[in-house]
Amino acid sequence: MEIVKIKDEYITLGQFLKLTNHISTGGQAKPFLQENDIYINGVLDNRRGKKIVPGDEVKISDEVYKVVNS
Repeated sequence: MEIVKIKDEYITLGQFLKLTNHISTGGQAKPFLQENDIYINGVLDNRRGKKIVPGDEVKISDEVYKVVNS
């Protein structure tokens, strides 16, 4: 499990994908989400605007990320 630190109250899924280097631009979020299953706290979610808050676990493929405050 990899720890991802955020400064704000939340981060959107699209921003999270950029932060974790799955995509390089925001425009790549929609196609990436259409082709990959993303689980947030065990629930499948493909909304790029989904708010991710500290304490959430995000699973992309076989990678698991824990979101914490920095």
